[in-house]
Amino acid sequence: MAHTTLIEQKFRDPFVTAKGEPRGSVDWRGLKTLWLNTGTLCNIECANCYIKSSPTNDDLVFLRIGDVTPFLDEIDGLGEGAKEIGITGGEPFMCPDILKIMEAVLERGHTLLLLTNAMRPMMRPRIREGLLGLQARFGDRMTLRVSMDHYAVDLHDEERGEGSFDIACEGLAWLGEHGFDVAIAGRQALTDDEPAARAGYGALSRRLGLGLDPEDPRALVLFPEMVEGDEPPEITTACWGILDVDPADMMCASQRMVVRRKGAGRATVTACTLLAYAPEFELGETLEEATADPVQLNHPWCASFCVLGGGSCSA
Repeated sequence: MAHTTLIEQKFRDPFVTAKGEPRGSVDWRGLKTLWLNTGTLCNIECANCYIKSSPTNDDLVFLRIGDVTPFLDEIDGLGEGAKEIGITGGEPFMCPDILKIMEAVLERGHTLLLLTNAMRPMMRPRIREGLLGLQARFGDRMTLRVSMDHYAVDLHDEERGEGSFDIACEGLAWLGEHGFDVAIAGRQALTDDEPAARAGYGALSRRLGLGLDPEDPRALVLFPEMVEGDEPPEITTACWGILDVDPADMMCASQRMVVRRKGAGRATVTACTLLAYAPEFELGETLEEATADPVQLNHPWCASFCVLGGGSCSA
């Protein structure tokens, strides 16, 4: 009879690690950010996309305004005032209802953080006109975070395809020209030197006319890497003290993501933005259901991105 190795036993039991230690978990601390995943369809296919977005992947289908409204109503029912609403994908500007969704979020007084590659879908005339209208009405509460894997064309295009750097720069320049609040998301793995990376992105920002401070970690986010099949250490209850990390700082303490799966009758809620394909992290059909129990950190990315990497998708 074959015996599994310790590595093969990792991240299996939601409550106990492969070494038999109690697994770390995160209690709900109240809503900071609700993420809306508008679908996994994207205009490009990146070499290392954690959610496998591509021109053909519709495992997560486009959200419609009717999917979003019940969750905005539920937030209103909390009586806690404005929240941060994040929009991600796929490429959100491919979603037919994206402008309606953005308007609904902003009209209710929330702040909006939208993640985009700033390429052709954003630059379509209908989208540009809609964005300019939203900018005129709500510009002080709307940030567009653009994914730029590197500030150098060759490394960026290696991940996203030849020509993608120049196209994204056109989109960034348009956003800067029209006064949008712009942030950039880069990747830690493509640089060994964070000061050099911030200097490089700063030079790119100035060249494109962006009012972006590269030393501000909210304006320039350098994300930890997530590699499928990675085997980081499992997080135990003792790790909080050993690492001097507060579980309240983890994304799943204050963030949730709304998705709609292909063939599903309605949208559902996952524990965070990273784990759209892990069924054990799908928590319910409402925010109330999705925040009732602690989240067990039973996935490699809980360790590599959040606890050890210190990453968070929110602003």
